[in-house]
Amino acid sequence: MNFELASLNLAGAAADKTDALVVLVRDGFKPGKDALSRLIDDAINMGDLDTKAGKLLQAWRAQGLAAPRLLLVGVGDGSPRQVRTAVTAAMASIKAAPVKHMTLCFSVACGAGAVRAAMLAVAEATYAYTTTKSKPEARKLQRVKVGVPDSASVTTAFAQARAVTAGVEMAKEWANRPANHATPTLLAEAARSLAKGAKLQCEVLGPRQVAKLGMGAFMAVAQGSEEPLRFIVLRYNGAAKSSAPVVLVGKGITFDTGGISIKPAAEMDEMKFDMGGAASVLGVFRALADLKPQVNVVGLIPACENMPDGRAVKPGDVVTSMSGQTIEILNTDAEGRLVLCDALTYAERFSPAAVIDIATLTGACVVALGAVRSGLFASSEALSQALFEAGEASLDLCWRMPLDDDYAEGLKTNFADVANVAGRAGGAVTAAKFLQRFAGKFDWAHLDIAGTAWKGGAAKGATGRPVGLLVEYLLSLGTKAPEGPKVIPKAARKTRVASRQVAGRAQ
Repeated sequence: MNFELASLNLAGAAADKTDALVVLVRDGFKPGKDALSRLIDDAINMGDLDTKAGKLLQAWRAQGLAAPRLLLVGVGDGSPRQVRTAVTAAMASIKAAPVKHMTLCFSVACGAGAVRAAMLAVAEATYAYTTTKSKPEARKLQRVKVGVPDSASVTTAFAQARAVTAGVEMAKEWANRPANHATPTLLAEAARSLAKGAKLQCEVLGPRQVAKLGMGAFMAVAQGSEEPLRFIVLRYNGAAKSSAPVVLVGKGITFDTGGISIKPAAEMDEMKFDMGGAASVLGVFRALADLKPQVNVVGLIPACENMPDGRAVKPGDVVTSMSGQTIEILNTDAEGRLVLCDALTYAERFSPAAVIDIATLTGACVVALGAVRSGLFASSEALSQALFEAGEASLDLCWRMPLDDDYAEGLKTNFADVANVAGRAGGAVTAAKFLQRFAGKFDWAHLDIAGTAWKGGAAKGATGRPVGLLVEYLLSLGTKAPEGPKVIPKAARKTRVASRQVAGRAQ
């Protein structure tokens, strides 16, 4: 989507040559002397235009307008949430029209959040997936001019929204791709391609390198698939080397059958979305490449398939994680936490300021929070609050969940240090408690996006969440990232090699 920003009042908007002019009208609208202002005022006074968010009034070839299509849209109090509601309704109204160039005009001065919300709503409404279609129908809308009374006041917000839009659409692209078009190898190639053109660094580890690191839990999940695993490491360096990085860990299960604990056939196709966490990490780095904030960020993506062949890990098997802790795998469909736990241990080597893992982890979180808010678990009050505020500001919402130690009781087992599941009750919390065992050396947060990473039914497709939340959080850090050594000494990075049973499967 090609966005441009312009200083534009209503008189200027009326003269703008565009396929469609969309004017956002707030409560208490006060008209100027221009013709478009008078038209809006008359429509409100006659009761034809309601300024409640999402209410519309359309006109064709209105007198005095250069644009053939005019759409007046109520935005209520002009808050970001109401602007998003309004623009979503507007786009639904004109989506079918042959509109390639649109001007979206704020009738009065607006805040930075309102501009971001409007742009993201336009992009969301017009997004079209085309990669695996023989006769793709790309989005019709190619260019959007965002008109505000004073463009200088929202320049930063505009740039941020444009970058986040690109990041969200990259996350959508990779999450939407069928599993045979988004294998671990292809995901790694996407990361490499992103790094080449964006001054990022990318390293990809294969099965042998992962085996040397002792990532027995990660390898256990991957061993049932013919597709080789990939461990992707992305780096963005925007601050001093002494500034400790934020590490983002994205669950990259490119397809999840459940393994030997196989899932029901109904809707199993949606398990291509199980790498939504990994896709969001790629999307964040896409946005960072444009925004260039003064912060250091590391992205870790453990990518593999979870398949049920003759080599697959079995319920009751015990594996050794990179941390040295042994894990009894009671349910092979609880595989996300197994790949994440080794990635969390790997994150220690960066002496991070904070580590945030992002995962489509549990159906229990969907039951708890639905599709509105992602589940947020955190070991740090400050990190939890910062992520919550970033979600509110970006309209990519999350909600904090508990981490009481009592929830970990169900993870006890007679045969290993920990079991990978603890029963159905509080499943999202017990999954987080499992991960917390591997995150004790840094401030840590876990975002369970099982309910927010994609939509089902007629609207089936990835949402690109929580790219907006994560970018907002990283931008809020600016130059405030804690000082500290970026990489710990090699001597301290030595880790235990995984058990022979699992390591023997590495290629």
